[in-house]
Amino acid sequence: MPSAYPEEYKAFLKKLKAARKEAGLTQVEAAALLKKHQNFISRAETGERRIDPVELKHFADVYGKPITFFF
Repeated sequence: MPSAYPEEYKAFLKKLKAARKEAGLTQVEAAALLKKHQNFISRAETGERRIDPVELKHFADVYGKPITFFF
């Protein structure tokens, strides 16, 4: 079954997960820092949940990445 996401969004999802791992955080730890549940992180990384620009800024801050890293 083909993916519903364009290649650019799939690349974004890979970078989102990579940024968390590079920050040395588990999904549970990242969720705590973002004041979210672990399933929020999981769903964001798999594309089940879209990330809005404000949320992306929060991810970038927690992961210590410039927002441009994700693009």
